[in-house]
Amino acid sequence: MTKYKRYSKEDQRALATWAADCAERVLPIFENAYPNDERPRKAIEACRTWVRMGVFKMAEIRAASLAAHAAARDAKENEAACFAARAAGQAVGTAHVAQHAYGAALYALKAIAACDPVNAEDRVEEERNWQSQHLPENLRQEVMERIIVQKKGKRIVINLRKGEGF
Repeated sequence: MTKYKRYSKEDQRALATWAADCAERVLPIFENAYPNDERPRKAIEACRTWVRMGVFKMAEIRAASLAAHAAARDAKENEAACFAARAAGQAVGTAHVAQHAYGAALYALKAIAACDPVNAEDRVEEERNWQSQHLPENLRQEVMERIIVQKKGKRIVINLRKGEGF
């Protein structure tokens, strides 16, 4: 069983806010393709509610996350929209496990890369810089060093470096 690093409630809330912001920045990609599907938006709203209230019912968080991931599966023909929905599903999961915030950022970057492959390198770099600048300083290095962006041929590949505490 993986032993996750424990974050303080304050840091977990900061990560959840950041994750929701990351997901919300790419939400238009999903909503432009699927304007009648509110599942990713509702997941982000559930995340923000947890940040404000500080308490949650696991069933509600899980349902919101699973619904956003179901929206991603339903959007499989539109890779950018799929990634945007996954960002929302990961963001709400931060209420349960802080490390889900990393997934929200990762999928937001993947959505941006998939949305504009020709300009992916520049757009991903811009978004990654935004993500870094909007993290609390005490979390910035730890989080951003795990989000790996590489150019492989003409493609941009974005992954998470997992390891101890993740």
